Amino acid sequence: MRLLSRIRSLRRPLLEATAHCDLPCGVYDPAQARIEAESVKAIQEKYQANEDPEFRTRALLIKEQRSELVKHHLWVLWTDYFKPPHFEKYPELHDLFNRATKAAGASGAKGSMDPAKGQELLDLIAQIDKIFWETKAAA
Repeated sequence: MRLLSRIRSLRRPLLEATAHCDLPCGVYDPAQARIEAESVKAIQEKYQANEDPEFRTRALLIKEQRSELVKHHLWVLWTDYFKPPHFEKYPELHDLFNRATKAAGASGAKGSMDPAKGQELLDLIAQIDKIFWETKAAA
């Protein structure tokens, strides 16, 4: 019985899969970060237009959660999608991601209720998005 098991295991085909990213392409997209950043900016705008302290407290909490999601989605792109050849072709990419994640953090949109901070974050994500789609077109 044991010999039969070994023979069967030897007959199984070996599968090999390769990809330039962790999973087949199509799972990464800066749109996820952009959507969350749009929510951050919208919350900042609604906060400015409303004087109700309970509404403002809830807006602060939700904005902080959304800002964390922006950072998460950016980090996934930065660490999982973009590879050394991308950073060689786009030397500004590391700095761009650093500035974008900081713009989503405490010194940026997460720590401010100013919609201008939300727009700064969206502008940085737009730059990342442009490079991302250039790399996808080249793949």
